[in-house]
Amino acid sequence: MTPAVWPVVLTQDAWRARAEAHEQRVTAWTEPYLRRRSRREPHPVEDFLWTYYSYRPSALRAWHPGWGTAVTGAVEAFGELRGWTVDGDRAFIDPALVDRRAGQLAEIRDLLVATNARSPMLSCFGLHEWAMVYRQRPEQVRHKIPLRLGGEATDAVVDANRISCSHYDAYRFFTAEAVGLNARRPTLQTRVANEQPGCLHAGMDVYKWASKLAPFTSAELVADCFELAHDIRELDMRASPYDLTAWGYSPVAIETPAGKAEYAHAQRAFAERSSELRLRVISLCDAVLASRR
Repeated sequence: MTPAVWPVVLTQDAWRARAEAHEQRVTAWTEPYLRRRSRREPHPVEDFLWTYYSYRPSALRAWHPGWGTAVTGAVEAFGELRGWTVDGDRAFIDPALVDRRAGQLAEIRDLLVATNARSPMLSCFGLHEWAMVYRQRPEQVRHKIPLRLGGEATDAVVDANRISCSHYDAYRFFTAEAVGLNARRPTLQTRVANEQPGCLHAGMDVYKWASKLAPFTSAELVADCFELAHDIRELDMRASPYDLTAWGYSPVAIETPAGKAEYAHAQRAFAERSSELRLRVISLCDAVLASRR
């Protein structure tokens, strides 16, 4: 694809309107975090999206239209963005960037396609978080928050249930005593063979892959994926063994039949949302990679 044939060309008025709407939307997420960070006030639920994932608040706020779109008028700032170039009064993603990042595009695409091809597993009940504190002394627990049921009762929940975590980046934080209880042995190398759309962490990771593919991904798509990750993270921690009532979160008591049903119902809805976003990222990868032919 040459700069002369971009499918979409945005006028200055059009792209400024989109940029302003995007900044207004993401400020509701970035500003509370930045205020807390300035006061050194940790948040056990929301900080994860900023500390575990590498996309900075400033990057989330920065608007960019993504692949296949050029912008006109007042384009100097776009020329300063990594991967962008300016030609006259028009700015666009440098076509040379495609060859430099083709391997990454293909790798992420293959993972997302494989994940979406599987049926969602809805019987893990968020026990990965419980396996991360299994048989730990209070001072060893990762989050310095009381366990809702206490140590012994938390361990009993793990012992009474089947652990079936399919996500390597969750499994690798299991305690040594919990590793052998998992029905799977996910590794970084077998990620493509293991990830499935019912997994909450795989759903949050759609944000990771969308942000890694910037600037090919539009700012709006990255924000859609962040919003999903934000919503999933709340369920992930409400279903965890931690007592988060002081933070305003009611528990999803997965140690009970009602709690398991509540978790699976929410998990199914998140699986559908994450699959839709994966399809959008897959389509983007296909479009970018097709431009090399």
